[in-house]
Amino acid sequence: MSVSFNEQGIYDPPLHHCPLCGGSSTGRLHTIDRYDPPFAVDQCGDCGFIFMNPRFTPEVIRGFYGEEYFGGNAEYRYYDEREAENYARHVWKSRVAVIAKYAGGGNFLDIGCAFGGLLSVAGERFTPYGIEMSPYAGAHARRLFGDHIHIGTLEDNPFRESMFSVITMIEVLEHLADPVSAVKECRRLLRDGGLLVIQTANMAGLQARILKDRYAYFMPGHLSYFSKCNLIRLLADTGFSKIKAFHPVEFGLLPKLLKSRSSFRSPLDYRHWLRISLYHWLGKLRAGPLAATSSLVLYAFK
Repeated sequence: MSVSFNEQGIYDPPLHHCPLCGGSSTGRLHTIDRYDPPFAVDQCGDCGFIFMNPRFTPEVIRGFYGEEYFGGNAEYRYYDEREAENYARHVWKSRVAVIAKYAGGGNFLDIGCAFGGLLSVAGERFTPYGIEMSPYAGAHARRLFGDHIHIGTLEDNPFRESMFSVITMIEVLEHLADPVSAVKECRRLLRDGGLLVIQTANMAGLQARILKDRYAYFMPGHLSYFSKCNLIRLLADTGFSKIKAFHPVEFGLLPKLLKSRSSFRSPLDYRHWLRISLYHWLGKLRAGPLAATSSLVLYAFK
């Protein structure tokens, strides 16, 4: 495929500085041409941050998150959690149980709340709020939680300073063009002692390093790609006082296995538990900044 990034109306002008540290020592890392239109990612030589460059325009990005994104036939899509809710609740309940050990109650904000699945479980212990940029998914969440759901972005949220005990960003930060401002806004919204939970890929993991441009995390809606080190540095520089890392996630294997049954069609599908289990346990292998897989969760405390 011939790759061009000059098509009017699809790409913004290219960036000449790192969106994370502001450095100018950036260069092309990969061109991802398995999607149409294709895109490229650059890497900062100073902090290691990886970012889409040039980015799709905001209009193109907003178009990704319509009805077809959630279980439709779009090339770039995500599953509709409503169809797997009974299975996904195993993961949601396990995650909220861990969060509750660090935050004993109060307001809980899920950024990128989709249809409100995580919030439905968090509401058993906290007062649930959400932000969802997709009008399609956000309308469903609003039917469940009323005006506690903001259909829009973190940048234009209506919530007051120090309002939340917990903020979660589960597979969200990579979708944002300005992660520095996003983390600063999360800190502003958290009360003193509040908890920010971030799940994203650790691009320094061997999984990402070995697969390179074939790594599945390189997809059109992902604008920002972190290593464990530069994400921790961002959180610390933003003023978070304590940061705790979990590899691969903060809960155990069993909830993952139970969730996976949503896609099973015959008893033979249980063979996938071997692959899921292997990935989970490999995720625990790490040495310093290196890790065997790229799964990462960070808990950051204000």
